[in-house]
Amino acid sequence: MFVETKNIGLRNIEVADTKISAIDGINGKLIYRGYDILDLVKKSSYEETACMLLNDDLPSKTVLSEFNDKLIDARTVPDGLEKILKDIPKTANPMDVLQSSVAVLAAYDNEKLDDRPTNYNRAVNLISKLPIIVACWDRIRNGKETILPSKDLGHAANFLYMLTGNIPDAEFARIFDICLILHAEHSFNASTFAAREVSSTRAHMYAAVSAAIGALSGELHGGANFQVMKMLLDIKTEDKVESWIKERLAEDKKIMGMGHAVYKTFDPRAEVLRELSRRLSEKTGEPWYKITKKVEDVTAEEMKKIKGSDIFPNVDLYSASTYYMLKIPTDLNTPIFAISRVAGWTAHIIEEKFAEAAPKPMLYRPKAVYVGKYCGPSGCEYLPLEKRQ
Repeated sequence: MFVETKNIGLRNIEVADTKISAIDGINGKLIYRGYDILDLVKKSSYEETACMLLNDDLPSKTVLSEFNDKLIDARTVPDGLEKILKDIPKTANPMDVLQSSVAVLAAYDNEKLDDRPTNYNRAVNLISKLPIIVACWDRIRNGKETILPSKDLGHAANFLYMLTGNIPDAEFARIFDICLILHAEHSFNASTFAAREVSSTRAHMYAAVSAAIGALSGELHGGANFQVMKMLLDIKTEDKVESWIKERLAEDKKIMGMGHAVYKTFDPRAEVLRELSRRLSEKTGEPWYKITKKVEDVTAEEMKKIKGSDIFPNVDLYSASTYYMLKIPTDLNTPIFAISRVAGWTAHIIEEKFAEAAPKPMLYRPKAVYVGKYCGPSGCEYLPLEKRQ
């Protein structure tokens, strides 16, 4: 007789070692290569953070300069891919467009080697190209001319420029840069595990990143901040928050942006994003920070009454209003997650392919527990079609 397993979704099952990042869910800590995320957002840039994720430690001035030069040189989209983007229906989901574009990029990579230096270059290429693809697609679908990238702008500022056609305010660019740092890596989340699992088959980096984007597209993973912004737009004003939340909870529905599978206290990324949202709200005069803060407070208070336990905001709650006040279309929230997280994905792919602890990659092959029909050791009797009821 078969018994259903309790280990659903590999929760708390250790599947591999990593040197890339660590999460302390009890104390609300997130570490990239040994460095606290709260230090990185104060002192680093996305470019330096991405370079560090790929190189094991903070880069020297020379290494970072070479990395930046490669990023800038890769700010192009193949003509064939741009033609494909123009032929895609304008109503297509941006995540589907991004996922298929990464797969197409493989066709333009003529390098036959699959060694570490080649994969490092592929990682830089993907980190550079994903924001270009997202910005180009948004302009194409809106009937606008695409904008050539600027070699004089940083990674975050160039994306905002290519998206809007305007060189961004320096504070806006820095806020977006911090957002990219915060989303760059988060250990073995669903999309990263998807990338590593595909990579373990010896598939190339484009296939693994495409798989990661597919995993991220689901609303239980990367789509949550889009759902948060839909919630805020539905609420509209601060005075309606309390009744909206209470009604939602009375129907036993989830409040998006609250709670996390790993963090049992404040998500450190949410702590930073809350301040970014507040700064943008003061700068723009928009109400979204105050509405979001009240959503956090009312939800925490009501959940304490209902379940007697604390609940805290996650990274999605304040990233939604932050992106909205940066004038980024709401359906690009998840693609922006991808253009940031690709640094972490590619670092994990390289680690998976060239793990020091093993002589060769180990193919992921988890075991399932069969709980379906059981007719005995010999299986069920096959009846011809004409004899079936």
